[in-house]
Amino acid sequence: MHLAGPRSEAPRIPTPSTGESAVTEPADTIKYRKNGLTRGVTDELAANMTQGWADTERTALEPVAQAPYTARRRAALSAAFPGEQLVIPAGNPKVRANDTDYPFRPSSDYAYLTGDQSEDAVLVLTPTGDSGHEAVLYLRGRSRVDNGEFWLDGHGELWDGRRNSLTESERLFGLPCRDVRTVHADLSAATGPVRVLRRHDAGVEAALAGRASAERDDEFEVFLSGLRLVKDAWEIEEMRFACAATARGFEDVVRVLGTDSDTSERLIEGTFFLRARTEGNDVGYGIIAAAGPHATTLHWVRNNGHAKPGDLLLLDAGVETNHLYTADITRTLPVSGRFTDIQRKVYDAVFAAQEAGIAAVKPGGQFRDFHHAAQRELAEHLTSWGLFGDLSADKVYELGLHRRFTLAGTGHMLGLDVHDCAHSRTEEHLDGPLKPGMVLTVEPGIYFQENDLTVPEEYRGIGVRIEDDILVTEDGNENLSADLPRTSDEVEAWLARLRG
Repeated sequence: MHLAGPRSEAPRIPTPSTGESAVTEPADTIKYRKNGLTRGVTDELAANMTQGWADTERTALEPVAQAPYTARRRAALSAAFPGEQLVIPAGNPKVRANDTDYPFRPSSDYAYLTGDQSEDAVLVLTPTGDSGHEAVLYLRGRSRVDNGEFWLDGHGELWDGRRNSLTESERLFGLPCRDVRTVHADLSAATGPVRVLRRHDAGVEAALAGRASAERDDEFEVFLSGLRLVKDAWEIEEMRFACAATARGFEDVVRVLGTDSDTSERLIEGTFFLRARTEGNDVGYGIIAAAGPHATTLHWVRNNGHAKPGDLLLLDAGVETNHLYTADITRTLPVSGRFTDIQRKVYDAVFAAQEAGIAAVKPGGQFRDFHHAAQRELAEHLTSWGLFGDLSADKVYELGLHRRFTLAGTGHMLGLDVHDCAHSRTEEHLDGPLKPGMVLTVEPGIYFQENDLTVPEEYRGIGVRIEDDILVTEDGNENLSADLPRTSDEVEAWLARLRG
């Protein structure tokens, strides 16, 4: 991999050929890699590289599919904060090692309000005289040819790929677009109250020093998070696709899962990742490919073990779509194709709990209802197995003793983030009512640690979770991940069919 220099040192200069502002930086400010093989450019080469390039401006672009929805979302944001400037950064790339970055993903709120995924970009809503706002998207435009930036800068277009011109971006996103290198000056020159989405762009926050208020910004983050609680029609279709693609990824895993030989957890991880990159942008979170006792670790992402015949494999994974919406599905599979008696016993108890939880998801119900329904069912089963002596299930649930084996909550909101709307108001979320358009997971589990001496030896090292993505509808709910089997009998039949 060739990189000319650190991102922070590379000038970024859009081309003026498409009506973009020509904010200039001299090409000789380019920093070269300390031990790079090339130094300097001859006049002849510099002149040669400015000539002979075809015009690639695209003039027949249609707006992105979500443009009407992002406009409505911005209108709701504008109505909530009249007279205040609102600043939502996409964020900056993060260094992985030396001069290589992690793959960039914009802040979820920026993507939600724009449909764009550009790094370093900023959405700014500036109040107008009619109590509304003018929304402007600050972006990096095309790399300039006339000063060599397109090939001399290690993040020019010959290195990192073609970018949209600002004019092209205006057509795509339905917003006026400006050169992002002017955003700090524009923000510094503005007056009046401002709110900014923090922790994504330190330069933007510095430009607002003296104007921004931590208290106002916290309120702003809470509002933005709450704005995403109810999904619109476009988002729901994204969630449907994410779940369908994830189901295909699970089928891919079953086909590589050995029946009489060990299968590397990393092979399982890589197999699902291939599906995520083929049909979407990425995985929505670190894949949990937890075999045997690893399944009792809720967030097992090391994936450095092996799924052995006789083990259970707990696979928790989700495809993130090209528009950044993620599924979050878990299935627990018998590697050899059939559950043992004790595995089936635990699995069926978790399934019963999930059924109770899903039944409690309905409009007008409370968000906590599905959690209590599922956990109560688990407490009943665990008590019936004699794990709490003479205590009744009511007493076990009251004291929370079942949580030794269930550990976590039963689900969470889902959407652009795997744990979506995490900063929204508690009154609207955890303590609020369910509304049509909300999407959440229902994912009860039982986890018997390998070293837990309070349970019979036959239970130790068994971990089971079943997780589905549930849409609240006008009259109940819809299981968006219903393509994947859930009952123990269905799972065994599914494994047999896929393995031929």
